[in-house]
Amino acid sequence: MRIARVKWDGEDPDGLAAEIRASAPPPSGLVKRVGEIVAAVRARGDAALAELNVHLDGVVERRESHRVTEEALAGAREGIKAELAEALELAATNIRAVAEAELKSSDVELSLAQGQIVQIMGRPVAAAGAYAPGGRGAYPSSVLMCCVPARAAGVERIVLVTPPEPDGTVGAVTLAAAVIAGADEVYALGGAHAIAAMALGTETVDPVDIVVGPGNAWVTEAKRQLFGEVGIDGLAGPSELAIVLDSSADSTQAVLDLMAQAEHGPDSPLVAISPDAKMLDRIAESIGPAAGERPSVADAPLALIEVPSLEAALELADSVAPEHLELRFDGADAALAAERVAGCVFLGAGGATAFGDYAAGSNHVLPTAGRARFSGPLGARTFLRRTSVVTLTEAAAAALAPAVETMARAEGLRVHGESATHRAKRKST
Repeated sequence: MRIARVKWDGEDPDGLAAEIRASAPPPSGLVKRVGEIVAAVRARGDAALAELNVHLDGVVERRESHRVTEEALAGAREGIKAELAEALELAATNIRAVAEAELKSSDVELSLAQGQIVQIMGRPVAAAGAYAPGGRGAYPSSVLMCCVPARAAGVERIVLVTPPEPDGTVGAVTLAAAVIAGADEVYALGGAHAIAAMALGTETVDPVDIVVGPGNAWVTEAKRQLFGEVGIDGLAGPSELAIVLDSSADSTQAVLDLMAQAEHGPDSPLVAISPDAKMLDRIAESIGPAAGERPSVADAPLALIEVPSLEAALELADSVAPEHLELRFDGADAALAAERVAGCVFLGAGGATAFGDYAAGSNHVLPTAGRARFSGPLGARTFLRRTSVVTLTEAAAAALAPAVETMARAEGLRVHGESATHRAKRKST
């Protein structure tokens, strides 16, 4: 073991923490090699997997399929010792109980069968950084969407960065939104360097724990590269809208909603999906002239997709997993909306995406580029760090120790088992 003796004077805890983390540097060449592996799988799929399975996994003979058979799964439990199976089941029971409790509340305190108490608590990060876009205009709504949930979560220090005006200042409307939202510090900085400043810290900008907010491709790439040194809310791409509609929908409203989303720029994907060809025809006929009369509407890509049924339309929408989804057909309700794969779903006669962008109360910082498959809106919980606390009496340790020792032995980590059984021995003496 590499032993370092440290006597700390109580000053600069961040500096000492950085030294501790640096004692385990990442393997050299890792970034380049992982990139090559990802590129190979992206380009050649199963053929690449077959090669890598041999060269990296150490499989002796090339295989065309790597999926474990149903027969192997069916007989797996009987293929191990009963003692180990029972230990795995005990652990799974406890893990499942905590996981199910987490679905009911963000804070959990659960007493389990062996006597241990597991708590999971959400506490706000100390400092959060928010990026509000600029350039083509001011976006005070993004200031509110990022800073208000952070303040609601209890974050002590909220930092806002936003691109400056040519004279280096920040416009009055953005500053007013910052005050209303509760930002503590505002910096006239934009782009990748603004993200780097918040993540890394400089002589005049103290670092934060998480960076959130929408931005251009430079901002998104900076967040991607700095993730790990700082938390992020996600990777945002161009804004998106999909509308599922039938013959009962108002085509003028649909056209306005699509054009409103096109105001975000020429890269914003727009999709209208319907089993009604005439509805799509009406949209196609009117949207071009209408957009031509509105200079703020960019030449964004619009897909008009005719499908055989509303069921097929919803299936396609789920596959797209759009940032915004409007359901504009008879029978659309909250239960149906809850099953959709989208960042935010809009219902009702007034269900325009514009309301969510500004004042409905939902957050407009949403997953794009299909990321709604695994993520969701920015919110207060984004700013919570979650900590588990496990309290074990000697009796609880004694009850759990046999299962821990059995599982540790199966994994070849015998000192884990020794650490657990030592407590059991204390209880028995």
